[in-house]
Amino acid sequence: MILAAGIGQRLQPLTLSTPKALIPLNGKPVLAHVIERLKAVGCNEIIINVHHHGDQIIDYLRSQRSFGIDIHISDERNYLLDTGGGLKQAAGFFSDSEPFLLHNVDIITDVNLKGLLDAHKPEALATLFVSRRTTSRYLLFDRNGLMFGWRNRETNEVRSAYPDFEPDTYHEYAFNGIHLVSPKIFNLMDEWTGKFSIIQFYIAVCARHKIYAWLPDKPVLFDVGKPEGLASAERWMKNIKR
Repeated sequence: MILAAGIGQRLQPLTLSTPKALIPLNGKPVLAHVIERLKAVGCNEIIINVHHHGDQIIDYLRSQRSFGIDIHISDERNYLLDTGGGLKQAAGFFSDSEPFLLHNVDIITDVNLKGLLDAHKPEALATLFVSRRTTSRYLLFDRNGLMFGWRNRETNEVRSAYPDFEPDTYHEYAFNGIHLVSPKIFNLMDEWTGKFSIIQFYIAVCARHKIYAWLPDKPVLFDVGKPEGLASAERWMKNIKR
C-alpha cells in the first residue's frame, strides 16, 4: 500500500493545485518512482489511498494503465484518515495471511526492500525501516531491535506502553516511512476509529506485540515531502544517470 492521501502542506504552494504524489521528480511524478521501485521487487498488486486532489491521482493512474499491475484505490476524498486510519479503511484489500508493505509516497530511497522482507520475523506485528539520521522525533528500541517507545527531542515528550519506562536506556532511530506489516494488525484496530497515526498505534501496542527495527547500512534516503528533500533527490537522480 502506498500512502498518498496527504495534503502536502510542506510543499505548498506546489501542492495547492497538485497532489503531493504527482509533484514532478526528475521528469515524472513522485508516485511513479515509488510504483516502479515496488514493481522492481516483485509487487504486482498495490493499494493507493487518495484524498487531496484525489481525482488527479486516479486520472493519472488510468493514463498510465495502472503501470501494468493491479492498482486499487482506497478513497478518502471525503475525509482524511491519517496513516493509521487510512490503513484500517483499506483492510478489505489485504490477504489475511501474508505480510504487506506500507510505503509513504514521499519517501525516495535506494534501499533493497527485499532485505526488509527477509528481516521480518514470523512473530512480528511490523518491521520498520529505520536509520540513524538526525530528526526531532525518534522511535526507541532495545538492543534486540524491539520497539519500546517514542521520544520528541524538541519537547522532551516521551511515550510508551511500558510502565517505569526509562528512555535513555534505549537506542534512538528515525522512522523512514516504510514498514512490513502483518495482517493481524487489523484485529487490533477494532477500538481505533476515524483519523489516527500508525505511529500512535504502534506506541500503544508495542508492549503486547513485537515491533522490530530494520536498520540497513547507510541507505540513500530522501523525504521529498519537503522542498529541500525534493531538490536533493532531483540532484541525486540526475547524478545517477550521468
